[in-house]
Amino acid sequence: MTSVEETTVGGHTADQGPSGYAAARLRLLQEESRSGPSRRSALAALTDDWLKALFATAVKETGVRGAALVAVGGYGRAELSPRSDLDLVLLHDGKAEPRALAALADRLWYPVWDLGVALDHSVRTPGEARKTAAEDLKVHLGLLDARLVAGDAGLLAGLRTSVLADWRNLAAKRLPQLHSLCRERAERAGELRFLLEPDLKEARGGLRDVTALRAVAASWLADAPREGLAEARRRLLDARDALHLVTGRATDRLSLQEQTPVAAQLGLLDADALLREVYEAARVVSYAGDVTWREVGRVLRARSARPRLRGLLGTRGSVPERAPLAEGVVESDGEAVLALAARPDRDPVLPLRFGAAAAQAGLPVSLHAVRRLAAQAKPLPVPWPAEAREQLLTLLGAGEPTVAVWEALEAEGIITKLLPDWERVRCRPQRNPVHTWTVDRHLVETAVRASELTRRVGRPDLLLMAALLHDIGKGWPGDHSVAGETIARDMALRVGFDAEDVAVLGVLVRHHLLLIDTATRRDLDDPATVKAVAEAVGSPGTLEILHALTEADALATGPAAWSAWRGSLVADLVARVAAVLSGAAPEATELEIPTTEQERLAVEALRTGEPVLALHARQEEDAVGVELVVAVPDQPGVLPAVAGVLALHRLTVRAADLRSMELPEQLGEVLVLRWRVAAEYGSLPEAARLRTDLVRALDGSLDVPAKLADREAAYPRRRGVVPPPPRVAVVPEVSSLATVLEVRAPDAVGLLHRIGRVLESSGVRVRSAHVSTLGANAVDTLYVTTADAKPLDPADAAALAASVQTALA
Repeated sequence: MTSVEETTVGGHTADQGPSGYAAARLRLLQEESRSGPSRRSALAALTDDWLKALFATAVKETGVRGAALVAVGGYGRAELSPRSDLDLVLLHDGKAEPRALAALADRLWYPVWDLGVALDHSVRTPGEARKTAAEDLKVHLGLLDARLVAGDAGLLAGLRTSVLADWRNLAAKRLPQLHSLCRERAERAGELRFLLEPDLKEARGGLRDVTALRAVAASWLADAPREGLAEARRRLLDARDALHLVTGRATDRLSLQEQTPVAAQLGLLDADALLREVYEAARVVSYAGDVTWREVGRVLRARSARPRLRGLLGTRGSVPERAPLAEGVVESDGEAVLALAARPDRDPVLPLRFGAAAAQAGLPVSLHAVRRLAAQAKPLPVPWPAEAREQLLTLLGAGEPTVAVWEALEAEGIITKLLPDWERVRCRPQRNPVHTWTVDRHLVETAVRASELTRRVGRPDLLLMAALLHDIGKGWPGDHSVAGETIARDMALRVGFDAEDVAVLGVLVRHHLLLIDTATRRDLDDPATVKAVAEAVGSPGTLEILHALTEADALATGPAAWSAWRGSLVADLVARVAAVLSGAAPEATELEIPTTEQERLAVEALRTGEPVLALHARQEEDAVGVELVVAVPDQPGVLPAVAGVLALHRLTVRAADLRSMELPEQLGEVLVLRWRVAAEYGSLPEAARLRTDLVRALDGSLDVPAKLADREAAYPRRRGVVPPPPRVAVVPEVSSLATVLEVRAPDAVGLLHRIGRVLESSGVRVRSAHVSTLGANAVDTLYVTTADAKPLDPADAAALAASVQTALA
């Protein structure tokens, strides 16, 4: 029997047995006063002492000499999160008997496994470890952080020396491999600071990238910008610790359902505050990575070119050429840098001129130059001089290069010095899954998209400025469009726009969602719709800019926010509003006139008394699915029947439009429904099968609700997060011809079918329906009337809205 040894770490006593270590570990993790780096280092120390005791006992029992237990990776850095795995290497000098060495390893690994702790382990001689590192980049990276836990220190000292020497000698080969590994991981895991459920370790800007930057520094080839990097790393590690404690699992993905408890664990206000803190940290890491890898590339290019230069120039060196870009700004060695004569303390416009020149030339900006500008630049007077405003607009209009330059200026605090209100939107998350970016990046992306549309408008400067400011109100409570108008007006005055332009920018920000919302959710044939938009916009010039801003905003939001379908709807609305603003009577546009095919289908539907339909593949590259046109003689139950049949055939409705068509010299009306649909699984059904089921649904021989219920019971949907409840509202004063209901609900199988059934049972008539699906959310707008084609009275409308909401809930 061996005696039980005890160790004390931070007041916690643990014996060498698994139960003693587990109890001490649990007490440490439950200490509310200990968190962050202190808890991680204490947990590593507690684990060290437990493993030391295990190692000493194992060596005594097996008689093995010349061995060392080494921690690598995160454990090697003495950073243990609550559920971190242990990365261990058993080094030996090669002299022990294989059986004794295996017994030593078993006495170390099995107690770890008995505790349920994940273990990454290996048994190697220093030579074998060095050889494996030369063949495996990830092993080499782990050994850079190797730390002795117990045993022969000389074994590790020799290995560390050789591994570091190899890393530095092979830097020209290893660093490009490491950079490629980082890029592949970023493509797979995404950009941490833009993800709603980010992987704190694998995503770009996460903990893996911090480790990569440490490895670059160890090569002595380049070093990362250190300002803020240690704090960013601490924040990411703290968030992962809290995630481990909340979930009780070794996970790095900050899923939606865990964000609120993780925020509480960290003492933060809410889940948004947590995401913003994580995004801020990831931004620092990503920026440091961009700068570092650019420097690595520059150094490696210089090394490869040096022998050729020596052959051409003899022993003399060469000075990089400095090509002028703008006043005080030059290009040097592939970067935008400050000219030797530049004086930031005397030239307040220089930061904007520097950024604009770099973006126009498509060059990255020098880190040293940006930091010098941040430290020395003289503040701009308010309002800004004309040159400053022009340089800002030049920067915004440069296209894709604007993003990298803007982020470099923002990383050093220059943007918030120039535009203090920017602080509110910086790294602010957007909970709508349709959005690809955080608020600040979305604004810059919108400016990039707007730069491609400047030839379409008479005032490209106002378009670019509106693009930058349209969501600036998202950092404030209430409707962001209303709050944003006030902020945008103040910022526009600060930048130096005159009163007339400030007023236009206010209208653009206030109504930046007006066109897309109206085009996709309102009946454009209703005169009140077009009139309301015309009154809000006010002038043809503002309408022109708003049209371009709408497209740029949607394109910068994400792939689900814009398509040729939506573009055509917005263009139709703009044409109608332009006609009203010009004082002329609005002319019928192409979309108002039934197509030849629609007329043919309508005539056939009236002739046969049954529904007829046609399926067409969409020709636009960005369109999703196919277009389905259905013509049905006007009768009760058309909307729920068609919607139900589409759901039964697993067709997802992306957009829809329903309206009545009166044909000349024909008796009766025909309902024409245009749907854009996509197959949920597999291929699209045949048109004949759809028509057969639609006939049966209308005559009652196909029980659609029962079929949908059976399918839901057989294949229930899993939901990680409970979505907000549906909301149904009466939208006042948007139509003089009908009552308008707006339904916002999670997109689900048979949603439109259920809505249609309620409307049908209420005895109202659907004049038109406009369906819009954005990500996991549906926004359906229905124009309904009484049986004699009149709007519902307010009490009946409210009751109908309540009935629909109850049915959906």
